[in-house]
Amino acid sequence: MKMYNPKLTPAAQNLRRNLTKEERKLWYDYLRDLHIFKRQKVIGKYIVDFYCPSKRIVIELDGSQHYDEAGQASDKERDAYLKSLGIEVLRYSNLEINSYFEAVCRDITARIVP
Repeated sequence: MKMYNPKLTPAAQNLRRNLTKEERKLWYDYLRDLHIFKRQKVIGKYIVDFYCPSKRIVIELDGSQHYDEAGQASDKERDAYLKSLGIEVLRYSNLEINSYFEAVCRDITARIVP
């Protein structure tokens, strides 16, 4: 299975430059300082929000588009693909980032610290 698709690189670069408010908060207020996460990383035919290669963990932040039928089906397919590569997917809603940020950070820490 191919882990990298160079055709998605320009899209990933664009997403890195145009983080959502919630992605920006998680990156600049927490993940960036850990030095183990990459943002908007291409994995196969997907661009994941954040990826920790050493722990094989993806973090996805879900906005409203993830809660309709099409979004849920797409997320299920993406999660199954990533799982087939041995990658765990952690999903947090934008509401969780905005209202329970410290709890989200504690949950991430608990999953990446042995």
